[in-house]
Order: sequence, then structure tokens, then C-alpha cells
Amino acid sequence: MGEIPGAREELDRLGRALRAQLVEMITDLTPGSDLGLLFLNEPRVADWHEPLRYHYSAVFRGERPASVDAAEIASRASALLGSAGWEVAASEEIDGAKRSGVITGRHGGSGISIRAGDHTSAVLFTAQTPMSALRTPEKFQWPEPVRTLETLTPGYVLCYECDGLGACPGCGGRGRLPGEPHGRADCRECGRQRVCPICRGGGELVISQLSPYQQGYYPELG
Repeated sequence: MGEIPGAREELDRLGRALRAQLVEMITDLTPGSDLGLLFLNEPRVADWHEPLRYHYSAVFRGERPASVDAAEIASRASALLGSAGWEVAASEEIDGAKRSGVITGRHGGSGISIRAGDHTSAVLFTAQTPMSALRTPEKFQWPEPVRTLETLTPGYVLCYECDGLGACPGCGGRGRLPGEPHGRADCRECGRQRVCPICRGGGELVISQLSPYQQGYYPELG
């Protein structure tokens, strides 16, 4: 697996630009907010399909001043985004009797949404950059077994489930497998424990402790 030239640098640039725009919005719309709670420092996996795709994203909650209603928040948010060259759209979300105005901005693939309603003083900011692959796909390599017939501990047999692998035989120790809709799904055999559920990673089982059911896997034991 190799890094894609320039991909991380471009994603970092988009992340910095997104953070700068968010800081401007938060400072103007919800003055006094603790910007130390704006976590937008490292990209995270947004799509687990190979190759993994990353983006910068953040969710931030601020409080609008008591003298400012939700409509004014929406108007000011639209103006701020528009003056910065973002494409702006307005919509409304309804949850029972609660109505929230939503201002959405798009620029260069990045997105920012601001939600505010008169039923609450909270103003919710969400933002994300475009998704980007940073590395080429990696072909999974199965691990070497932790036990073989030649390295068995005296009085033990190879685990009937993993045949000495030690790692989960379903996922090879990854804990996850390719799956939809997100690209990865938890391994049903080990439940993300990564090791064989029978031998717990040892690759071998004590003969004297085998149950009658387990002994059926070893006819050579008589």
C-alpha cells in the first residue's frame, strides 16, 4: 500500500479552509463559543470501501444570543457564506411542533450546514470536506499460524476451528470483513475480537480438557 502523491496535502488544505470558514461562522453567529471544542484536526475514514476514503468533518454546538432569533441566524449565515463565495440553499426541518431553519453551503466539494430554531437556543454546525483516497488499495495477507504439527505443545492438539492459525479463521485477525453498505462489517465469527473464538489465539487445545463434542474432531485420539 502506497501513499497517493499530493492527496494528503490537498485534503489538509481543504480541511484548513473548512476550519477557517467554520470559525468565522461560529464566532459571528454564536459569540463566546469555546472554539477549543471544534475538533477538526485529523481526517477520519468516511468510506471503508477499498481504497479507504477520508475526510475532515466536525459537529459543533453553539448558543445564539438571547436577542437574536432563529430567522436572523439563518439570514446572517446565508450572508456570511454567500460573501465567501459559497453556494447557499435554505430549507426547513420539522420534528413534531419543532421547526428548524437549515442553511446549507457548498464550495469546492466541502459542505457546511447551520441549524437553528426558536424552540431552542442551540445552533448546530456540521461540516465536511470531500472524501479522498490517501493510499492505494492494500491486498490482505493472511497471518502465519501460531502453531503447526511440528510446534505443538506436548499434550495439545491443533485447534479444530482455526487449524493452528490463532487468528480468527473467518477474518484472518482483521475483526472486520468487506460488506455493505459502508464497505466493512463486523466479523460474525469473532465479533471483532480478532482471535479464534475456540482457542482464543493459542492455536492449540489441551487434550485432557476436550469435551466429548470436541473430541469428535480428533478421531486419531481414539
